Amino acid sequence: MNGYSYAPLLFFLALGGGFAAFSVAIGPITGRRRYNRAKADAYECGIQPSPHAEGGGRVPIKYYLTAMLFIIFDVESVFLFPFAVAFDRMGLFALVEMVLFILTVFVAYAYVWRRGGLEWD
Repeated sequence: MNGYSYAPLLFFLALGGGFAAFSVAIGPITGRRRYNRAKADAYECGIQPSPHAEGGGRVPIKYYLTAMLFIIFDVESVFLFPFAVAFDRMGLFALVEMVLFILTVFVAYAYVWRRGGLEWD
């Protein structure tokens, strides 16, 4: 292998790095300079934040449950992709293990569904 096989990769890495450096350097030069107190605060949209959210500042637990469900099924898909790619080489043992894994996740899904965790009131 010669050194020229990596030339396109190095070119695009340099091009991307140059674009990023150019964007960071040109931003302060071309950007607006009108600041006010609301924009100087550490808040994302520039609106004055209220001290507490309505209802005492509590976030409904359904947001956290939805995030946890997403993580569970995301992890399941991470395990399913390599299994699907190498299915023909793994044999019966891997098939039984994957069925048990899917059944375990399905039991958790059925439990959450039965308890009403997927319903937004």
